[in-house]
Amino acid sequence: MIENAQLIGLSRQIALRRQMDVVANNIANLNTTGFKAEQILFEEYVMPNARHNDFPSLDQPLSYVQDWATVHDLTGGAIVQTGNDFDVALSGEGFFAVETAGGERWTRAGAFGLNNQGTLVDQSGNPVLGNGGPIQFGPEETGITIAADGTISSSAGAKGQLRIVEFANAQELVREGSNLFSGGTPELNTNTRVIQGHIERSNVSGIAEMAEMIRVQRAYESVASLAQKQDEMRRNAIQRLGDTNA
Repeated sequence: MIENAQLIGLSRQIALRRQMDVVANNIANLNTTGFKAEQILFEEYVMPNARHNDFPSLDQPLSYVQDWATVHDLTGGAIVQTGNDFDVALSGEGFFAVETAGGERWTRAGAFGLNNQGTLVDQSGNPVLGNGGPIQFGPEETGITIAADGTISSSAGAKGQLRIVEFANAQELVREGSNLFSGGTPELNTNTRVIQGHIERSNVSGIAEMAEMIRVQRAYESVASLAQKQDEMRRNAIQRLGDTNA
């Protein structure tokens, strides 16, 4: 029974460590443009394998803690004005499409710029996709405007339209590095509006995440204290058995 209690406590510690990793990552991206926080889901894992002839009843189920999955918190972050023509925020559930070495990826980070070839790129240098591919600007072009539907124009005329995609189930998206998502089934944009000269801030609440970090740390320490008491019980039991046999 002592070993079972320690194993259950260990499963809780493993889950809490995973939760701490998620909270720490959220806090680290508190100021990352367009970042979406993560949350972790737990479930009870019942393991009916504790059997012994001396048990008054049959199987004695053991309830372990399992970190079942992480979910994306896709609530919108605060939209702040920057005045930069290439900064674009999204109002709605859509994502920008960018081209990476691994294929198309999705992002909410709209702090864009131009590379040396005049291609519109994100902060990692990935080309931002329009409906017809990457968007190019000439060195003499001025007066760049981006309409609410993503249509881009400059002194040279129409330049294309930002490819904005939406997802019926955005939880299918897989989080990657550099504030990118992959996977899912992209659909045509219907409800997302583009706002030029603005960026979307991270939706992480610093106060809430710090409070969660303290709660997780205290829970971990509580389980560790329980494990220490279980060790003391085992030592006392062994010592008493030794004294009895002597």
